[in-house]
Amino acid sequence: MIKPHSDHGPLPAWVGRKVRLRGIEAADHRTLAGFDRSSAQIGGYRHRAAHRARTDDDLQLAIETLRDGMLVGSISVIQASDRFSYGIGIGPPHRCCGYAADAVTALLAFMFGRHGYHKCEVSIYGGNFASLALHGSLGFREEARRRDTELLRGEIKYPVLMGITAYEFAARHPDFTLSRAHSRRGRHWRGRGRHWVG
Repeated sequence: MIKPHSDHGPLPAWVGRKVRLRGIEAADHRTLAGFDRSSAQIGGYRHRAAHRARTDDDLQLAIETLRDGMLVGSISVIQASDRFSYGIGIGPPHRCCGYAADAVTALLAFMFGRHGYHKCEVSIYGGNFASLALHGSLGFREEARRRDTELLRGEIKYPVLMGITAYEFAARHPDFTLSRAHSRRGRHWRGRGRHWVG
């Protein structure tokens, strides 16, 4: 199972432009439960339920801002052999600030780059236009729609399967190239010469 460093924070690849991803700590549970209560009326992502339902192959990450370290959401990652999936939720007070897009981009860069996954797939309710638009803007392509699978409060819900490959991600996000996820060295880094003595 992939784990971010808990003693010194996450690896550099877990950092985006606005947020960083880290392991969930005990102090986070109260805030995540508050996010769940706030979004209960609209049937949004359930932070606590996602983290309680985890298995040994799942990865649970908190999303916090780089500016002040404020917890703004969480991601639950499900890993398979050559692909992975995730669920993401941003707390209602922190939506529409670009945190979700930044967190997903950092996650994809890490999972594709450092761990060599070939594809990411997500399932989104067809009525969740904000999430569909977000994933479309990140380069995900619609792969399938399953109609009339769930009836809830008079609304028909159907999942839309979207996916992106490592190659598609690298082509779409050159500033998050796969090499960036492998190393913290900048592009001008030079290796030690043959006369270097440790």
